[in-house]
Amino acid sequence: MDVNEDDHYLMLSGIQHFEFCKRQWALIHIEQQWEENVRTVEGQHLHRKTDQPFIREKRGDRLIVRAMPIQSKNLQITGVCDVVEFIQNDDGVEIHGAEGKYIPYPVEYKRGKPKVNDADVLQLAAQALCLEEMMLCKVEVGYLFYHEIKHRIEVQLTSNIKDKVTAAITEMQDYYKRRYTPKVKTGSFCQSCSLHSICLPEVLNKRMVSSYVEGKMRE
Repeated sequence: MDVNEDDHYLMLSGIQHFEFCKRQWALIHIEQQWEENVRTVEGQHLHRKTDQPFIREKRGDRLIVRAMPIQSKNLQITGVCDVVEFIQNDDGVEIHGAEGKYIPYPVEYKRGKPKVNDADVLQLAAQALCLEEMMLCKVEVGYLFYHEIKHRIEVQLTSNIKDKVTAAITEMQDYYKRRYTPKVKTGSFCQSCSLHSICLPEVLNKRMVSSYVEGKMRE
């Protein structure tokens, strides 16, 4: 089965959109609407440097794999890791075509700087869950590299973080199967959204206020 052709498999990258705004995620992944802004274009340019499928590079005790396809049958998600660094370790797992045992560390590249929410961490945790299922191992550490600060941050992928991303994916699957686009509370963050002209948060907000007033009048 080709997971990319299975409607039940969601794109792992959608976790970013879902954490930023559930409505944005639904517009993109359920209604198939998309508009590019400066942020998305810059993000695509950055990922071209890492998205070189099947390139493996050996550096001492480290094996670097770029654009590695991943999936989870349990969570029904699929995607691509920007980079997975396999560090040689006797407690690790064997890799086809490589001598010794290795522990995988996912590395996700981001255009900007660390976010105030957990979007990046949750995406990284989802990658870890896929790697754990595919390789039958534990992935407890990953890295986020931010282009704006030219620095990568180590992330401890705890059970709490993995539980949080599992809950988010479960909610995403529910919306997707029902083809439901949720309404959300609007805010200043709407101005930087790539779907601002499609979502029309100003109109959405007016409708929400109108519904509230109508509800109060019925009481």
